[in-house]
Amino acid sequence: MQTYTTLHGVAPAEADMQRFFRVTPPTVHRMVLALERRKLLEHIPGRSRSITLLVSSDEIPKLERRGTDGAF
Repeated sequence: MQTYTTLHGVAPAEADMQRFFRVTPPTVHRMVLALERRKLLEHIPGRSRSITLLVSSDEIPKLERRGTDGAF
């Protein structure tokens, strides 16, 4: 999320995360809610691109797109 925001100047929409992780919309929504419950991010329900990270970039592991074999 931080890299996306840095590159695009806005937070990712749930649809952007869906495409990146190749998962369904409900999966992304549950992920966002779970991260919010853990106080890792906050968002405004019903407002697009409102995700704000609540942790520093040093605390976030770098992710890479999965290959076709499912490995990182």
